Amino acid sequence: MRVRLFAVLALSLAVSPLPAQHGDGQGAAVSTTPVEARQFDFLIGQWELEVRPAVSGLAARLHGAPKFGGSWKAWRAFDGWGIEDELRILDTRGSLRTIAHTLRVYDQTAAHWSQTTLDVFRARFNPGNAMWSGKEMVSSAPATDADGKAHLVRVRFFAITATGFRYEQARSYDNGTTWQDPVLKITAKRTATTAAR
Repeated sequence: MRVRLFAVLALSLAVSPLPAQHGDGQGAAVSTTPVEARQFDFLIGQWELEVRPAVSGLAARLHGAPKFGGSWKAWRAFDGWGIEDELRILDTRGSLRTIAHTLRVYDQTAAHWSQTTLDVFRARFNPGNAMWSGKEMVSSAPATDADGKAHLVRVRFFAITATGFRYEQARSYDNGTTWQDPVLKITAKRTATTAAR
């Protein structure tokens, strides 16, 4: 019975084409990736990170912001429509503090990037979108802080070269009317042009 069911399923898939993943569902399917689907190519490869979270209070005034390290790796995915990447942040003792795994795909209909990030330690998926603006990639997403308070996150990738880039993350607790100074800053230096999963 299982063999017969599998054969029927395989035959139905072979004779009835699946709808295209991209496009509006009307007319011909999109078969080639748009040029914009290469906008995140700057992230492909492996990176060594210097990470600076924002801190406040007396300790910060006396000792300055702590420095963390980490790595970021990214590779092409979805038949050229996007990329997949993984960010790891380590504290000064080498303990893993963050793992964030992101899927990014270019949405040709909406003319922006749709993305979802898995915060591994908190077991949360955060949806968002991104768009190329001038010489920067800017993304935004709803999020929840450690105290459970809802806010918006805005991320800027900028100063992008073949060997490095800068990253800043800001927060807004009033739906984007005002933004806190960057709560996280990252300087990335390339260590390899390709990355394995």
